[in-house]
Amino acid sequence: MVEELPQFKPRRWEMEIRYPPLMAKSILKQALQALAVLHENGIAHGDFQPGNMLFTLDHIDSRPEDELRQDEDVQAGSISSPIQRLDGKQDNWAPRYLCIAQPLAPFTRLTEDFKIKLSDMGGAFFFTDPPVKPRVPLGLRAPELILAGEVNKTMDIWSFGCLVFELITGQPLFCVPWSDSEATQDDDHLLSLTACLGDLPEELYRKWKTASLYFTPERKLFNCQLGGVPDGGEPLMVEQLSMEEMFDQANPDLDAEETDAVKVLIRRILQYDPAQRPSPTEILRDPWFCENESASDLSKSLCL
Repeated sequence: MVEELPQFKPRRWEMEIRYPPLMAKSILKQALQALAVLHENGIAHGDFQPGNMLFTLDHIDSRPEDELRQDEDVQAGSISSPIQRLDGKQDNWAPRYLCIAQPLAPFTRLTEDFKIKLSDMGGAFFFTDPPVKPRVPLGLRAPELILAGEVNKTMDIWSFGCLVFELITGQPLFCVPWSDSEATQDDDHLLSLTACLGDLPEELYRKWKTASLYFTPERKLFNCQLGGVPDGGEPLMVEQLSMEEMFDQANPDLDAEETDAVKVLIRRILQYDPAQRPSPTEILRDPWFCENESASDLSKSLCL
């Protein structure tokens, strides 16, 4: 949806593709308000991520059907050719054809009164009945989930803290590439965590079974190569940036005062101790979310 904003059309390679700050704040605030309702009713979302934060359609019920109906044209690629089974047998259950995906962006509103809804409750759970294995995306996992498989209601809060960074800067805080090895994925994530947020508390660190591949017994980082140092090889070290340094390096479109406020908020949310993380309602009372933002200011941020 960010690429639907007028300032990114036409898109050029040097552009920083991210939401204007006021729009990013509104997206985050509306999604957080939805999360607050869930948590107040004892429900965790379980899969709090950008793909589940949706823009609403604009007066879709009042639009003529002809305007919404998809053209049925095989040559133009709007629908598929007739569906056939590979074995040639008749299938009474398959659809006759498939519609090719078409964007709904033209039917959404990106002006100052846009609305965001939190969707996809497939991974949701009651606080009193957490799942064994939740559906949290790799880069949004809380440390206690990575190291101990602990599932709790504050996982949503941790994910939200990561998303504050992502929507304001246009870059994910923790980018964990998929790997055949879960251990490699976990190590990659944990190395990023310690670089961005500081050392893990001792209780969590003891549960990191492969920590000795990267840290000395005194917990000093000596190697960043996933899987450890190969036989006869040299330890690999890469530049380690804190969350604040990464935020500044992304150069978001904020003044110095607001930049500091957002970094303080992210730190406040991303606590290693789940008990120390604020609730959605407490985050909504944060000074950054409580600042007055007029509709005209938001409208200006969406203009060319």
